[in-house]
Amino acid sequence: MEYTDPTTTGSTIDPSSSSRLAASLPTAVQGPCAACKILRRRCTDKCMLAPYFPPTETLKFIIAHKVFGAGNIVKSLQELPESMRADAVSSMVYEAKARIRDPVYGCAGAINQLQKELRDLQTELAATQADLAIIQCQQQQLNDSMSFPDHSNLGSLWESYWN
Repeated sequence: MEYTDPTTTGSTIDPSSSSRLAASLPTAVQGPCAACKILRRRCTDKCMLAPYFPPTETLKFIIAHKVFGAGNIVKSLQELPESMRADAVSSMVYEAKARIRDPVYGCAGAINQLQKELRDLQTELAATQADLAIIQCQQQQLNDSMSFPDHSNLGSLWESYWN
């Protein structure tokens, strides 16, 4: 099956050669990364922030930039190996959001709150496990008393049959 290219006059394209054609065509330009867009600068191929702040995630950069500043973000990323940079950006964005929500304690406040919730849940779990153990003991005692008759009055039961 052949495809007629509407941009040329009467030329056809064989689908089997589409990979060669795709390699020769220029790639679609997405535009500047979110950082360059906000900072109103030209985004180059070597832009350090482009992989971590794509054009569709401008709010992510705005939040990190507001708290840390673009220069500090770049410095921090330069000091890290490439494999750790995505996690560092994610962490910076999280810390910046926490600092905006709670200017005094920031992410330390969120961590303390989560630790308090964890302690409360652990206490509740321990109490529930203790209640469960008590109920299981009571159930076991009930089962034991039901399976073995009381031997103290067995003699009186038999005496009624002998007399």
